[in-house]
Amino acid sequence: MVTRKPLSLPVLVFLLIRATLLLALPFEGLRTYGDHAHFFNLAALPGLPYFDFWSEFPPLFPFLSELLYHLSGGVEHVYTYLLILLLSAAGLGAILLFERIATRLDLEDSLWRAVLFAAILAALPYAWWYFDILTIFFALLALNVALSRRPPALSGLAFGLGILTKLFPALFLPALWKFLPHRRAVTITTVALALPLLVYGVLWLASPQFTAASLQSQAAKGSWETVWALFDGNLQTGNFGPLNQRADPAAAALPMGNPPVVSPWLRLAVFGALGLFLFLRARLDQPRRALAFAGLTTAIFFLWSPGWSVQWVIYLLPLIFLTLPLRLDLLLGAAHLFTNLLEWPVLLSRGFYSYLILTVPIRTLLLFMLAVVWWQQCAPPPKVKSPENQQRST
Repeated sequence: MVTRKPLSLPVLVFLLIRATLLLALPFEGLRTYGDHAHFFNLAALPGLPYFDFWSEFPPLFPFLSELLYHLSGGVEHVYTYLLILLLSAAGLGAILLFERIATRLDLEDSLWRAVLFAAILAALPYAWWYFDILTIFFALLALNVALSRRPPALSGLAFGLGILTKLFPALFLPALWKFLPHRRAVTITTVALALPLLVYGVLWLASPQFTAASLQSQAAKGSWETVWALFDGNLQTGNFGPLNQRADPAAAALPMGNPPVVSPWLRLAVFGALGLFLFLRARLDQPRRALAFAGLTTAIFFLWSPGWSVQWVIYLLPLIFLTLPLRLDLLLGAAHLFTNLLEWPVLLSRGFYSYLILTVPIRTLLLFMLAVVWWQQCAPPPKVKSPENQQRST
């Protein structure tokens, strides 16, 4: 007789909180400040993304959204509930993977870390207003496989699916190059990059105009909700223009907001040089150090990025709870969440865009603090002078 393993406490916490919210909140309450209406309207456009209109998202979610649209029969509230159930399943999977990674790391208080992460992920509306939780699931799946003895190609496949959802999982790859055996890291990276290149290559051959426009749309967006946006005088979010522009490939290249004051290439050179310097100096001899460096890479990228979307905070949460001391987890995690929730939906939904001069510097400071703390975890130990050298120096 096969005995079933009981559900863990973090899973129960996630299911209880999420089920309570889904049952208690009305339909408009579930989607009011999120992008569900935008996702539905995109899926309702005639034809397919990348073939008949351009999309600002990497291809996995737009095609998945089209599938949900057809399964719902084009009924908006059915589409919304299907999407929320899908994102909840991805969140549940992320909790299970978080538990496994925490066990591999042999973390103290690993259970309570997982419980806190589960509670935040269940209650945080960013985890169902937007689809970034899908990327988190693929990224944690890739990390879990990479830290195990399973074939590295499976990790590369999960990384590739994550990159096809949002590009952020690619930021974890440098840490694996410093931590894993060279052959394993090469296999993971090759598969992780080959899958998106293959998909984009097929799309390009089938529909070059709309594929090029989809890739170009993010670069043309300009700056939003960052210090660079404040320098540029862009007090705006990262939303695109009306949907009727999606059938025009040229519309994807239309600039939004003011041009950059500080050259993006100069910023890329500075932050890229900093990242390379830290990569060469980092000592990643333990899995926890490798995850800390993945967090450092992510923080540096966000400090460089011309834009910021509030839901991106969930990319930081699993790395925070897997690497930092528990009290520091709570402090920095709560500070990030409060700052982003204050920005959206509290302020920007009410049109108070001028208050970005308050929330953006606070978030930038928090990202800088995270980068410093993560570097302290993966930096090489200071050199200790030998007794002979100390005597010579005196």
